[in-house]
Amino acid sequence: MNIGPIERIVIFRALQLGDMLCAVPALRSLRRAYPQAHIALVGLPWARSFVDRYAHLLDELIVFPGAIGFPEQQETDVHLPSFLRVMRERRFDLAIQLHGSGGVANDIVEGMGARSNAGFLKPGGSARRGVFVPWPDDLPEPARYTALMEHLGIEAHDLSLEIPLTANDERDCDTLIDACAIECGRLVLIHPGAQLPSRRWPVERFGAVARALSDAGCQIAATGSVSEAPLTARVANDAGPQAIDLAGRTSLGALAALVARARLIVCNDTGLSHVAAAMRTPSVVIASGSDTRRWAPLDHARHRVLADWPACRPCAFRECPYGHECALNVSVQAVLDAAFVQLGPIVAEETLHHARD
Repeated sequence: MNIGPIERIVIFRALQLGDMLCAVPALRSLRRAYPQAHIALVGLPWARSFVDRYAHLLDELIVFPGAIGFPEQQETDVHLPSFLRVMRERRFDLAIQLHGSGGVANDIVEGMGARSNAGFLKPGGSARRGVFVPWPDDLPEPARYTALMEHLGIEAHDLSLEIPLTANDERDCDTLIDACAIECGRLVLIHPGAQLPSRRWPVERFGAVARALSDAGCQIAATGSVSEAPLTARVANDAGPQAIDLAGRTSLGALAALVARARLIVCNDTGLSHVAAAMRTPSVVIASGSDTRRWAPLDHARHRVLADWPACRPCAFRECPYGHECALNVSVQAVLDAAFVQLGPIVAEETLHHARD
């Protein structure tokens, strides 16, 4: 790409944590190519903490006001004209659409008035000025965005995820470990939540897995947001009196630090799956509804993904209208079998010895 000096870059990706983590390899390659550029993210309000954490990759958050077709926020175009006017006044050199396959997201990026644009085109989509490539539907999520970087002439071979931890993160994690008497050597984190109900394995099955692992000597802690407290409470209750309910008690950084120290993560195909991948902690992921070819962790040995594939998958529904067979066809025993493989024979012996004591 030859558009002259690039000093101001804006990236459009107004999505949630797991989606943002999957874009980190592309952001990393972009920063490496333009170490002196000012790189701004147009994202959701929560992403202020993401930009703070990834200050080595991003310089600024510009809050996206929402638009029709973007369900992460109130769907209205009321604030869009003034937002685009302000963006045009910023005179960015390059605007990159990392939000998704194209369509209205490309219209928004073009409306920012940058000197050059880049992004993706849906099948059958009309050509755009700039570097717009066909949506690579056959690639895992992180590789889709590094593929665009490659088309921009940027080397982007490293697909590894990362979550930088601060001293405060480690200190908060240490405080939590002390307060809850957590033993990291036998800690299994169970995460029963997901943003969409159609992506959740039944909470009673998470509870059954938690109880079996607890009986085998693992220490169980259920994680989730404040809004997921009913789910984590059910899991902790089912796991037995020694289980720990951590709903709403961890920041992203403290949770990532705890994930890094845990033996195993058992979760839905949601943001915590990507946190486990970033921290290189073994996981068992029950993937209900989602496209595992797109969202599954890339290290298939460290991360075991269990999924059933009825004809309706991948799912486009918030609530499953078909009896949720993709979730129900993944048994508790299948998850336990995968969990004990991930824990390994040495850990299994340790936990069983603890259980006998």
